[in-house]
Amino acid sequence: MYVTPEQIQSANKANVEALLAVANAQFAAFEKLATISAGAVKGAFEDSIANTRALIGAKDVQEFVALQNSFAQPAIEKAIAYSKSMYEVATEANAELTKVAERRVAEWNEGFVTLLDKVSKNAPAGSDVAVAAIKSMLAAGNSAYDNYTKVTKQATEIAEANVAAATETVKGLARAKKAA
Repeated sequence: MYVTPEQIQSANKANVEALLAVANAQFAAFEKLATISAGAVKGAFEDSIANTRALIGAKDVQEFVALQNSFAQPAIEKAIAYSKSMYEVATEANAELTKVAERRVAEWNEGFVTLLDKVSKNAPAGSDVAVAAIKSMLAAGNSAYDNYTKVTKQATEIAEANVAAATETVKGLARAKKAA
């Protein structure tokens, strides 16, 4: 059983494609994060200028304090929106990288099983037990990986629910403070 140049080329091509998929996913995430951050910095700068102009125009101390207090609520809401946007981009990037990894694992498993089948055809008599043991170990590994993937997805869903709940709690506290 020899490895042919075509098999090596095919394996290299699959590795390069996987690497390019990871690079594209990371670049897309970086681009989104940069856009969100640039928008947040621009918005903060514009708000700062507007707030400074409003404070300069205050006629007395009470108006000055009231203006300062009114600036807090929008700032909190913008910070929450920024954090949520950053979290969403990170979650999307993680999902894309997970897809790439899952595809590579599936391809590797398929290639390994094919190789194992070819080897078992040329193996000496009595090696069926060893081949069956290897296939069983591979199936157990795949099962463990599937379970790990399911647990990771559940943990991600729980984390997303907690982020949403925390966001609503902070917004509720801010509204209550504003009403008081």
